Amino acid sequence: MALKNASPSLYNEDLAPAKERNWGAFSIFNVWTSDVHSLWGYYLAASLFLICGNFINFVIAIGLGSVVIYFLMNLVGQAGVRTGVPYPVLARASFGIWGANIPALVRAIVACFWYGAQTSAASGAIVALLTRSEGMMAFQQSSHMLGHSTLEVICYFVVWALQLLIIQRGMETVRKFQDWAGPAVWVMMLVLALYLTVQAGGISFGSDIPQDVLLDKTKDAGNFGAPGSVAALFAVAATWITYFGALYLNFCDFSRYAKDEKALRTGNLWGLPINLILFTLVAGITTTAAFKVYGEVLLHPDQISAKFDNWFLALLAALTFAVATLGINVVANFVSPAFDFANVFPKQIDFKKGGYIAAGIALVLYPFAPWEGGAAQFVNFIGSTMGPIFGVMMVDYHLIRKGVLNVEALYQENGEYRFGNGWNKKAFVAAGIAGIFSTILPFFTTLLPSWWGIYGWFIGVVIAGVVYYALRSNDHAH
Repeated sequence: MALKNASPSLYNEDLAPAKERNWGAFSIFNVWTSDVHSLWGYYLAASLFLICGNFINFVIAIGLGSVVIYFLMNLVGQAGVRTGVPYPVLARASFGIWGANIPALVRAIVACFWYGAQTSAASGAIVALLTRSEGMMAFQQSSHMLGHSTLEVICYFVVWALQLLIIQRGMETVRKFQDWAGPAVWVMMLVLALYLTVQAGGISFGSDIPQDVLLDKTKDAGNFGAPGSVAALFAVAATWITYFGALYLNFCDFSRYAKDEKALRTGNLWGLPINLILFTLVAGITTTAAFKVYGEVLLHPDQISAKFDNWFLALLAALTFAVATLGINVVANFVSPAFDFANVFPKQIDFKKGGYIAAGIALVLYPFAPWEGGAAQFVNFIGSTMGPIFGVMMVDYHLIRKGVLNVEALYQENGEYRFGNGWNKKAFVAAGIAGIFSTILPFFTTLLPSWWGIYGWFIGVVIAGVVYYALRSNDHAH
C-alpha cells in the first residue's frame, strides 16, 4: 500500500508496510525451526527435562506450554498479517509515535543479550570439536584473554563475523537460509539421538537418572520445587512460555510477510506445538541416553558430540549446531533490533545498520558473558522485562481497537497516534507499574516468595494489561 503524508522522521523503506507478502505456511514454520533448534533451545529443553523428573511429566508440561505459545503467537502474528508493519511501528498505536522508541529499545537490548548468548553457544560447539586434538587442548588451557580462553575468543569472533555475511544480503536471503538450516538440524538431532540410543541399548524414558543427580543438576534453576512435583511442572511450562517472551513482541516482523492468516495459523501449528513437543522429546531422549552411555548428565549437545568416538560424526554435529545457532540468531536477534534501532532514527539508520549496531553490542558484552549461568534463570530474568510491553500492546490491539488500526496514521506525526506530544502516558504508567512487580521487586527484595521470578513474565503481562485497560476505559466514559 502507498502511504500518504508519511513523516520522514517516522518512515524509511524498511519500516514501511511489507510490499511482498509471499511467505507461505512453510516459511512461517521455518521461522520456528530456526528459532527453536539451537544449542540454547536444546540446553533449555534438556534442563527442563531434568526438572520434570520423567518423560510423561515432561510431555505434559512442555505440551501445555507449547499450546499457550501457539495461542499467543497467533494473537501477535495476526496484527502483522493485517497491518504489514514491523514491531516498533505496531508499538506506536499503544505507546505513541515517539513513545514506541522505548519498547523498541528494550526489545533491541534484549536481542543483543541473546545474540551474544547464541553466538557463544555456536562457538562453543566449534571449540568442543577443535579441542579433540591434543595441541588445541593445550592451547585452550594455557592461553587466556577477555575472561575466556584465547581459543574461545577466536571462535566467538569468527562465528560473529560469519553471521554478518548472511545478513548483508537482506530478508529474502534470511528466509532462504532458514528454510535450509531448520530441517538440517532436525536431521542431526535425530542422528545424535539414534547413535546414543543404540549405544545405550534402547530408549529409556528418564527414570534411569537417579533423584540425587537430578537434584544436584537442577539446584541452580531457582525455586522450581522438587523434580517431578506439580509445582515443578507448572514452573517448567511457565519457563518454556517465557523463553519466547521476546518473540511475542516482534513476531509481526515475520508474520507481516505471510500471504494470509491461514498460512500464519498453519505455519504456527506445525512450527509451535507439534515441532516444539517433538524437538524437546528428542532432547530428553538424548539426555537420558547420554547419561546411560557416559555416566553423567550432559545438557549441551556439543558436550555430547565431543565425546563421540567417531570423528566424522563429531565434525558433522559441531558444524550443524553452529549453523543452526546462526539461524536462530539471524531470525530472533538480528532482524528485531535492526528494525528497532531503525525506528529510533529512520533517516540515519536502515535495516542493515541497525543489525550492525546489535552485533557490535553483542561483541562488547562478550567479556562479561551475562548468559553464563543457569538456563532457566537467564530466560526468566530476560522475559520478565518484556511481559509489561506485551500486556499493553495486546490489550490495546485486541480489546480496545478490536484488531483494527489506521496504518497510515502510524507514520504521521500529527495523526491519531500522537497522544500527548507523541507519548501515550497511560501505556507507560501501566507498563511501569507492572515492571516494578515483574522485574524490579523479585531482584531487589526477599519479601516476595522465591517462585515469583519464575512467573515474572506472566505477572508483567497481567498487571500491565489490566491497568492499561482500566486507564483507557475512562477515555470511553468521557
